[in-house]
Amino acid sequence: MALGGYANHTAHINLTTGKVEYKPIPEEWARKYIGARGLGVRFMLENGPQVEPFSPDNLLCFMNGPMTGTAANMSGRIAVVTKSPLTGTVTDSHMGGWSAARLRWAGFDALLFKGKADKPVYAYVSDGKVELRDASEVWGMGVHDTVKHFQKKYGEKDLSVMAIGQAGENKIRFAGWINEDDRAAGRGGTGAVGGSKNLKAVVVKAKKDFPKPADKEGWKKAHARALSVIMDEANITSPRKGGLSVYGTNVLMNITSNMGALPAMNSQVTSFGEKAEKISGEFVNDNILVNDPTCHACPVACKKEVEVKEGPYKGLHMESVEYEPAWALGANCGNDDIASVAKLIDLCNDYGMDPIELGNVYSMFMECSEKGYTDGHGTLAWGDTAGMVAITEKLALRQGVGDVLAEGTTLAAKTFGHPELAMAVKGQAIPAYDPRGLKGMGLGYATSNRGACHLRAYTPAAELNIMPFQSLSADPLAWEGKGGLVKVFQDIHAFSDSMDLCKFSAFAMGTDEYAAQYAAMTGVEFTTDDVLVTGERIYNLERYFNNLAGIGEGSDYLPKRFSEEPSTMPGSEGQVCEINEMLAEYYDARGWQNGVVPEAKLKELEII
Repeated sequence: MALGGYANHTAHINLTTGKVEYKPIPEEWARKYIGARGLGVRFMLENGPQVEPFSPDNLLCFMNGPMTGTAANMSGRIAVVTKSPLTGTVTDSHMGGWSAARLRWAGFDALLFKGKADKPVYAYVSDGKVELRDASEVWGMGVHDTVKHFQKKYGEKDLSVMAIGQAGENKIRFAGWINEDDRAAGRGGTGAVGGSKNLKAVVVKAKKDFPKPADKEGWKKAHARALSVIMDEANITSPRKGGLSVYGTNVLMNITSNMGALPAMNSQVTSFGEKAEKISGEFVNDNILVNDPTCHACPVACKKEVEVKEGPYKGLHMESVEYEPAWALGANCGNDDIASVAKLIDLCNDYGMDPIELGNVYSMFMECSEKGYTDGHGTLAWGDTAGMVAITEKLALRQGVGDVLAEGTTLAAKTFGHPELAMAVKGQAIPAYDPRGLKGMGLGYATSNRGACHLRAYTPAAELNIMPFQSLSADPLAWEGKGGLVKVFQDIHAFSDSMDLCKFSAFAMGTDEYAAQYAAMTGVEFTTDDVLVTGERIYNLERYFNNLAGIGEGSDYLPKRFSEEPSTMPGSEGQVCEINEMLAEYYDARGWQNGVVPEAKLKELEII
């Protein structure tokens, strides 16, 4: 392949037979779908949309993009792509840290696992080769002990470990992959797919070896330009000065609560009031922060490493109290105890599961408990931190009520006979934005191809005006115009996820910076319009996969709580989310028919 940035080397690993085949990337696919998210979905389509998630025939892909492992700012991301056991959709979940870069330095664009090993195995990756090795001695271990085991075995230097914990082994439907420094590919149950294949870990040993850009002079200019906007003090990304850098993602807790856009108590209310401060980024910074490490090639350092200084969890040292899990296990569960939030997040990292889904599972269980709906499965009270910690272990091991909750918010709510109390879309629970206070996010949840998600279309960037695209700024309480806004964000993020650059790059960079970096790295002439068209192609490819998988008309929706129960909190009082009106706008912008991609659109985008 003539394109710069790629290793042009993928490993196709058959876990059933133990055979490994090495193949180049079809150049047409690379040009159309870039890498990481987009290329992973193309491999999934080739494998077949109707495969069962826990079948050996399902594909589990670890995908890099053409920016991975380069000097590109915020390029330390890897995409884990598979068919989700939580949603039945195609899903991609990304994690930062150093694993992505080391996989590229080891000579790979992708690792694609299929089949099922007859005993636990791990993949050892180094020098352009993959070996399957016995993982029996680490099966049953948490992620942290698994990582320590491999560090002792292979040395900590130049080593990255991506692993599942007991949650993945026990096929908890929202289990994830965790890499060496508690970075998580958390959403969609990718870790459960690993467990279903008896794949415990991917261990990568590689020294730094930056890929060379095709256009060296063009790259110097593009790289300098991207760095300058990240460093700009006017942007939230500015190192040691911008809110994202100083307080991490949890800088949003007080902001969203004060504007009536923070779902609390299973979204019964849209603010956590004064209690939000106790679990906020500002509180963490002032009370328990001990370090702020960073990922490969990132000057922002949004990760926040903390140490609990008192109480039952005194001495806990963990990373990282981010906004989404702090909300999910905090405000959403009526919990304002930051120490217990840190403990629960740490348990999620060690067991290897999604704290966003876990927090929603608990808040749904708490509301069912309050209303007498749990049908003999026990109860959990609002803010019962000791109960949450205790049930987390049962859940990861599928014991008692944990076996019910391990199925995820949607299926567990159905077990209790009240599916309406699951704040979820397509089987995946919502993140930390209430659609009555941030209406674009409601449409983003409804139309996300991987279930409710804030990262498919991060409209708060426009609705809170924390991004460089001033022309896209929008009133958070207005529904008009959100159809086109969501489409644009979805297309831009589909492209950046395929490069694979951190989502926070969009708080500083725009399509100009993306296009310039891609063009210089690959040697392909590329414009801002190409960014949008390519992103649109990738988003439609995902929707096409889902349509072929049986997820068709009427699959875009919101829980009725958001459209029928007005907010009672300041900032959004009296508001509901006008999802039907926004969907009509969105389908018109997309050229879709009630959630289905027509053949003409697929041909227009050269998908078929």
